[in-house]
Amino acid sequence: MRCILLITDDAGRAERLVRGHGASGRWFVHDLFNDDTLPSVEPDLIVSDVGVMSSDAVLRLRRALTTARRGGVPYLCLLHDNTARGELQARALGASLSVPAAAVSRMLAGAIGDLAAGAAPPVPVHKAVEARAFLNRLFKAGEPVTAAAIEAGAEIIDRAIHETGIRDWLEMVWRFDDATHQHCLLVAGLAAAFGRNLGLRPQDCHRLTKGALLHDIGKTRIPVAILNKPARLDEAELRVMRTHPVIGYEMLLGGGFDDLMLSVVRSHHELLDGSGYPDGLKGSQIPDLVRLVTICDIYAALIERRPYKAPMSMDRAYAILVEMGPKLDADLVCAFRPVTAVFDAPAAMAASA
Repeated sequence: MRCILLITDDAGRAERLVRGHGASGRWFVHDLFNDDTLPSVEPDLIVSDVGVMSSDAVLRLRRALTTARRGGVPYLCLLHDNTARGELQARALGASLSVPAAAVSRMLAGAIGDLAAGAAPPVPVHKAVEARAFLNRLFKAGEPVTAAAIEAGAEIIDRAIHETGIRDWLEMVWRFDDATHQHCLLVAGLAAAFGRNLGLRPQDCHRLTKGALLHDIGKTRIPVAILNKPARLDEAELRVMRTHPVIGYEMLLGGGFDDLMLSVVRSHHELLDGSGYPDGLKGSQIPDLVRLVTICDIYAALIERRPYKAPMSMDRAYAILVEMGPKLDADLVCAFRPVTAVFDAPAAMAASA
């Protein structure tokens, strides 16, 4: 039976954690703020569950890890501060994988099993951390949206898709619980994979990723109560939400973005039959790059979990794209199929559950 060392700052929480996951292995608990020595064990896995990552806590945790972590033992960091800062701290501590503590019941058993069995985390943690930190600045810190910043963000995602593939990227992104961040990273990852599958030139793939990353930038100006509502929007709220393409377009005007990037932001909800918004564009009025992002955007929305809906299966989500018929570019929908075919449905759904 595998040996698991749990480092914690809360004995009661540790007891509940061990009680809920005791079948995962033999657990040994170390109180982070107790100066007694660590349990005399050679762990197969180290788990940290520290509620407040103060400077003292980080120092103590680093010291404990230095003592206990030998020979590349995997280290799982439970995040109570589920922000870019928390993920960066986990990275700095050398975590093999980090997961939100709030999601322990649905993620921890699988993570423990994979790490203790020697499986590598699905995507190098730093790539997801970099992308999440980038979006955190873009969506929450009020920094100006610059062409250089979008270039950097798209490069992060392009590298991740090139090195690890779309399935692994999405499995990591599904661990985030911020719906806006999750959606943007899903769409951008799908777009990067779509471009590669289409055989686009590297510079064109990069433009596609940039457009996908930018597409929902207008949501930074939508009231948080609407953006994060844990239920379907009513008609009035939906009208407000549907202003985000124009808001995003106006935000970027004069900011060094070319006309095609501006078109993606303004027109990613347009449909070929003219039933989309905000301008009711039809057919040839919608550039190819916009059509590509629209397909990725719709697919991502269908497979995402929301408080008011379960995630749709991969096959059913793709079937809906096909059923949309004249609203989408049929040739591009057909070309998108190999991107979705890389998913093993049961495994992918387990990651999003």
